[in-house]
Amino acid sequence: MARLFDAYIMVDWSAAAKPVTGANSIWVGILAKDARLKFQFRAVNPDTRLKARTFIHDMVTKLVKRGDKVLLGFDFSLGFPMGTADAMGFGDDVAPWQAMSEYLSGKVRERDDNSNARFAIAAGMNYAMSKGPFPFWGAPAKDQVNTLEGKRPAFGDDRPVSEFRLAERSLKDRGLGQPKSCWQLAYQGSVGSQTLLGIPHVSWLMNEIPNTKLWPFELPLAPLDEDALADVDVVIAEIYPSLKTVKPASGQVLDEAQVDAIARHYCDLDGKDRLGALFSGAEGLSAAEKSQIEREEGWILGI
Repeated sequence: MARLFDAYIMVDWSAAAKPVTGANSIWVGILAKDARLKFQFRAVNPDTRLKARTFIHDMVTKLVKRGDKVLLGFDFSLGFPMGTADAMGFGDDVAPWQAMSEYLSGKVRERDDNSNARFAIAAGMNYAMSKGPFPFWGAPAKDQVNTLEGKRPAFGDDRPVSEFRLAERSLKDRGLGQPKSCWQLAYQGSVGSQTLLGIPHVSWLMNEIPNTKLWPFELPLAPLDEDALADVDVVIAEIYPSLKTVKPASGQVLDEAQVDAIARHYCDLDGKDRLGALFSGAEGLSAAEKSQIEREEGWILGI
């Protein structure tokens, strides 16, 4: 069987409010074929989100132009827990995941200096969903307001949304990791901030790069094969780099080592004709759960 993809680009995102490189910054790992058709890895460490987006766009465009199919992974949530779009007051004109993407794309304004208004955006979303400091949480004192606090709020069945998506619950239940909630904006594992600032960039890339599909929203939870990719050049998916235990080499930071390892992981599976099956999601998902994932929550490739 031929490979599904010819290149694997994995992105470790960042919500930093100023240009930064090194640990805890953006790392883009590219595993692609060289002139001798051998896979070679390299990592790039842009110091702002705008620079990272431009680099990813240009790199993917170059690879597609030479005939490659690209798997592009991002390490933040591409969707929110079920009920989020409804709690925000969005109608049924588009799917919940698309409504959230369009909303955030209209709210997030990136600047060359990497500054952003993620705490204000989260506070506004909290007001829309609960009129109080729920569900987003985790903000420094200067950014705390009536609808956004530093401490985690109480989550329960009486709340409009849950703390975790099905994907995070699956990771925990199967002992594959300890993922954080997309509502957490600050402190260790602040995936919420990365999600707020990352989804608009994914949306931009989808609009700018032809024949790009977002899994599992635009491609279903089903085995991926050559026929499904006939008119697709780029598949964007959510990844969880911690699926692979890594030990950074001398001179490497952990983020760089992780995008290296996860890119090689998918590449190796693809070479063994095992990658396509991962696009089905976890075994045992009910029809209702699959609908929940495909319409709003998203899924992590490989769990």
